[in-house]
Amino acid sequence: MLRIDAHHHFWKLSRGDYSWLTSDLNVLYRDFLVSDIQPLLTQAKMDGTILVQAADTIEETHFMLELAAEHDWILGVVGWVDMEAANAPEVIRELSQNPKLVGIRPMIQDIENDEWMLQDNLRPAIQALIDNNLTLDLLVQPRHLPHLKTFLSRYPDLRAVIDHGAKPDIRNKAIETWSQHVGDIARTSNVCCKLSGLLTEASENAEIEDIAPYAFHILKCFGPERVMFGSDWPVLLLANTYQNWVDMVEQLTADLPQADWEAIFGGTAAKFYLTKTMETL
Repeated sequence: MLRIDAHHHFWKLSRGDYSWLTSDLNVLYRDFLVSDIQPLLTQAKMDGTILVQAADTIEETHFMLELAAEHDWILGVVGWVDMEAANAPEVIRELSQNPKLVGIRPMIQDIENDEWMLQDNLRPAIQALIDNNLTLDLLVQPRHLPHLKTFLSRYPDLRAVIDHGAKPDIRNKAIETWSQHVGDIARTSNVCCKLSGLLTEASENAEIEDIAPYAFHILKCFGPERVMFGSDWPVLLLANTYQNWVDMVEQLTADLPQADWEAIFGGTAAKFYLTKTMETL
C-alpha cells in the first residue's frame, strides 16, 4: 500500500493570488515548492501526496496541475472552481479531463455566510463533481458543522472529506460541542475526515497530549477506513515540523491493527482520491 500525505500545499509568492498570505505570517511568507518538501517526504517514507489549493483562483489550479505533471509522486490535485458561476459545470468537466485533478476545494472558512454551502445555486457544480467522479474537500470550522450535516444529507452521492477535523478549538480546550457535531455527521453520512491541521489549532508548543482527545474522537467516529493522514505542510510550520507531526500520528495510531494503520497512512486516501488510477496502484 502506498504511504500518502493526503494534504499539503505549494505556493509561489510572485504569482500574486494568495490573498491570505501576508508578511505577518513570518515563516510562511516565502515560496514553498517541490525542492522544499522532497527531503521531508523521503525522511517520512511517503510515497506520494495530494496537493491542495491555497488560492481561490483557477490559475492556481493550473499551476498545481503543471507541477503534478512533472512529478509522479504528486498523485492528485485538489483545485479550486468558482462554484457559484454559471459555467461551473463546464469548467469542472474540462478540468476533470486531466487525470491528476481529483477534486476541488472552496475556501468555506473564509466565506462570511456560514450557510453558504446550502445555497441552491451550488447544485449544478456539485452535480458536476458527482457526474465526473471528483471529490469535494470541506475546509470548515466548528461553526459550520450544523450546516454541514444538512449539506451532506442533500448530496448522498457526493464523495467529500472534512479537512483538519473541522479545526476544533484545541487552544481553548473546546471539545464538547465539536465532538457532538462530528459524531452526528460521521453517523449520518459517508464523509471522510483528515487527521491533519490539529497542531495549528492548539496552543504554542502543544504536545501530543493536547491533541490526543481530538484525534482519538476522529478515529472513533469515522473509523480508519474513513480517516486519512495529512500534514497540512507548510502551514504546519506555524506549530511544528513535518517529521514531528508524522511521529505524533504514528504514536497515536501505534496500537491499531496493521490494516487500520495502513488505511490511515495511505489506503483511505488512495480509495478516496485515486479512483481514476487505482488499477495502477
